[in-house]
Amino acid sequence: MLPSLLRWSALFMALSLSACDDAPRFTQAEPGEARSGGEATVRKSDQNAFSMPSANLSPTRRLDFSVGNSFFRSPWVIAPSTTTARDGLGPLFNTNGCQNCHIKDGRGHPPTPDSDNAVSMLVRLSIPNEPAYAKVIEQLGIVPEPVYGGQFQDMAVPGVAPEGKVRVEYEPLTVRFKDGSEVELRKPKLQITQLGYGPMHPDTRFSARVAPPMIGLGLLEAIPEAAILANAQAQAKANNGIAGRPNRVWDDAQQKTVLGRFGWKAGQPNLNQQNVHAFSGDMGLTTSLRPFDDCTDAQTACKQAPNGNGPDGEPEVSDNILRLVLFYSRNLGVPARREVGSPQVLAGKNLFYQAGCQSCHTPRFTTAADAAEPELANQVIRPYSDLLLHDMGEGLADHRSEFQAGGRDWRTPPLWGIGLTQTVSGHTQFLHDGRARNLLEAVLWHGGEAQAAQRQVLSFNAEQRAALLAFLNSL
Repeated sequence: MLPSLLRWSALFMALSLSACDDAPRFTQAEPGEARSGGEATVRKSDQNAFSMPSANLSPTRRLDFSVGNSFFRSPWVIAPSTTTARDGLGPLFNTNGCQNCHIKDGRGHPPTPDSDNAVSMLVRLSIPNEPAYAKVIEQLGIVPEPVYGGQFQDMAVPGVAPEGKVRVEYEPLTVRFKDGSEVELRKPKLQITQLGYGPMHPDTRFSARVAPPMIGLGLLEAIPEAAILANAQAQAKANNGIAGRPNRVWDDAQQKTVLGRFGWKAGQPNLNQQNVHAFSGDMGLTTSLRPFDDCTDAQTACKQAPNGNGPDGEPEVSDNILRLVLFYSRNLGVPARREVGSPQVLAGKNLFYQAGCQSCHTPRFTTAADAAEPELANQVIRPYSDLLLHDMGEGLADHRSEFQAGGRDWRTPPLWGIGLTQTVSGHTQFLHDGRARNLLEAVLWHGGEAQAAQRQVLSFNAEQRAALLAFLNSL
């Protein structure tokens, strides 16, 4: 134990000599640091760590959580069916249940190179923006591909052709550290085959997206808008190359443009709308907010297929089911951090700050007093995200705009719980399309505004890299 402590003490000393003058020095854990979700933090670190209700949720309110969980986990079926509460799947869809994508409420993954089963990864579609589509762009953020729409759906009910198949192949890309060691990254290449409705528009843009973890979403929704915008202003004022920007997106319920928070490009304003669009695009299910199937004019069989709407036009997902799923998704607790006081973790935290990672991965917020649920109010949380858009460079670009997000822009993803990905989801594939096979690869893909941070990491020696990863895995 003593040699280990001496080694990390030496690393602390080296950091003190080499770090920027304004970078903080951490020699012990901060008060409350392990409680990433404030009082909602759950003490669980096994395969069910992402599936627990917020710790401060009362027994009575946990009943709604459990019912919402049942709708999140159970599969939907094709209409007509005797299972009227869960029928209406399709006609076009990507999966028949939320849990298939959000594996144990965790992170999805791309298909293996020899598979075309992309059940926990979807592909967004669009064509270039033009003034003639201004109203569509205002409300959808994109111009959908004319025949296939805004999302490629590789499954369909009998009698309706699926839109096609998705495969991913990879090209190797070698990155070298200052000490001479190398890491081989993999650059994905989407293969869209067996098109069911003819060729796509020649300028179609594609963007692969894996399902993100479900934890802490209600807490993110409860961060005051003013705090998010203040972060953007502070970054702009610092003039250090980091310039996060809020996305401004369409709110279907309010029928106006508001702040975006959710999705890989912050394209959704709130959890309810995120859920509604997932029901629609991922499973082909109607709601009162989107009371139509996701079929384009060219997909006549899709438009004519039976649906699960009620006799009086009630949507396939009733308002009550939608409410319960919303309650569930708002109240999935964030697991407590592990080993926050470990010398190696503290050394890694110092390196995280030395590289400037905290400029985008904002460690701490306090949620609003008027949060949607009382358990989410006034919580000191540590999501390690600013919920802002950042230019992440050409390497990660999908060349596809989404509202005010450009083709190189991505929302800073929260890092809380990231160290439990293998335990919960059974893999360690990261970034929006799952290209990174571990956390180090994810860091090395950073470019654009994060290029300076990536270069700092490339200068780290093996011991420093291990410390940085120990910190990330403690989150």
